Amino acid sequence: MMRWPKEANFRELLFRISVWLKGLGAVAELVGGIALWAVSPGWIVRIVRMLTQDEIIEDPHDFVANHLRHAAGQFSLTSEHFMAIYLLGHGIVKIFVVAALLKNKLWAYPVAIIVFGGFVVYQIYRFTFTGSAGLIALTVVDLIVIWLIWLEYRAVRCARSRTETT
Repeated sequence: MMRWPKEANFRELLFRISVWLKGLGAVAELVGGIALWAVSPGWIVRIVRMLTQDEIIEDPHDFVANHLRHAAGQFSLTSEHFMAIYLLGHGIVKIFVVAALLKNKLWAYPVAIIVFGGFVVYQIYRFTFTGSAGLIALTVVDLIVIWLIWLEYRAVRCARSRTETT
């Protein structure tokens, strides 16, 4: 029979998993930013056309394929560089914060809450323009991670104050 771990251990496990996932997301952002910087908008258009051609032949009104083609067609060198810089900056900041959290640096907890909170604010701002359900999903995940960081921060701070008084 499976037994649930103690509440503190379970909380810390959820915290660690969420932070590691944030770290993996940051690595993906860095790879994506580098890839965007390295390729031309024309190459992206050709790849999108190649990947969607079967869907367009099968259904000329395919929603996803047509939207991908439209988005790729709107892609400019300026927007590509902005997205690359954004992904690189976002990824570097997240990796820095994640590494500090995994090393249990007490200062990293409030910094992470502020950084991820800033991302939430920006995502909500972007949602007002795009209406993207993906941004809402990402925001919900970020809010859960912020909550887990807050819980872990309280626990670590409390544990450290107990050890300092003894």
